[in-house]
Amino acid sequence: MKLPAALEPKFNDQITLELQAAHVYLQLAILADAHDLPGMAAWLRAQSEEEREHAQKFIDHVVDRGGHAVLGPLEAPGLGSDLSVQLIFKTALDHEQKVSEAIRELARAAEAEGDLPSRSLLLWFLEEQVEEEATVGQILGRLDRVGSDGAGILQIDAELGARGVESAGTA
Repeated sequence: MKLPAALEPKFNDQITLELQAAHVYLQLAILADAHDLPGMAAWLRAQSEEEREHAQKFIDHVVDRGGHAVLGPLEAPGLGSDLSVQLIFKTALDHEQKVSEAIRELARAAEAEGDLPSRSLLLWFLEEQVEEEATVGQILGRLDRVGSDGAGILQIDAELGARGVESAGTA
């Protein structure tokens, strides 16, 4: 079933936003590396890869439905090199919330168009975003609790390093 013409640019915007999220996560990983936190950097790189996979799911959906997937321009994340560890994860959470809202808007648009074939894809993404926001929010909460305690930050770094390796291995 052909993708409704009114939805194609909206899906293309979402593809670009997913790639932008990958770009942001990669920049955040670079910043975590600069803080000598390899575990957090690995976790953030795994998230970057996951965002590229999300973009590919949207690309495949558009192409499979006879549409033309078009990538929009990516902006530099514009993040300062002096972000604290807490601000790195606050930036990640803010971006996840932006992606979540965009997916909700896309789901509303698909519903308004009566586009049932997009429903399962968009429901998967809506559920995925709940998980993404919860995970990043939990990390941020833990970082806020440990504050500037080096041992606490290093413990979280070690835990995220293990998860980053797991995530990268299943991607």
